Amino acid sequence: MLKIDMIQKLTQQMNDEFYSSNLYLQMSAWCRDNAYEGAAAFFREHAREEMAHMMRLFDYLDGTGSMPIIGKIDAPKSDFKSLKDVLERAYKHEQSITNSINELADFAITSKDYPTFNFLQWFLNEQHEEEKLFKTLVDRLLLAGTTGEGLFLVDKEMGNNTVAE
Repeated sequence: MLKIDMIQKLTQQMNDEFYSSNLYLQMSAWCRDNAYEGAAAFFREHAREEMAHMMRLFDYLDGTGSMPIIGKIDAPKSDFKSLKDVLERAYKHEQSITNSINELADFAITSKDYPTFNFLQWFLNEQHEEEKLFKTLVDRLLLAGTTGEGLFLVDKEMGNNTVAE
């Protein structure tokens, strides 16, 4: 049985992952509206992945006899200025999620909740990959250029899901 403070922290993370899914879905919509079809597909798939992360936390809470509580989440921003802005915001968001996962893992280990710490290992590894992916996207866009052919190439690469492989 999880302690109440751990349940609250896991619930917050679950809802943060839910927000992440909505954020990437909104980014996908912006990309499609601005003719970045590859980026739109990329962010739509990423929204699905974030929902799977949410469900992983939901199932863990449920499996420990705790009731997952879906909280109210804010609507994500939709006022992006450019694909560069979208990618930079996504990268910053992933850094924020990494920080919260790190804090959660630290709390689990200092609370001697070893099963939860073990469960969180997957998220720690996943966040390393997420930050690497979005940093690579930002770097490639800056390298390729933020106009014309550079944007086209980055958009196409995102659609092919070949980034950071």
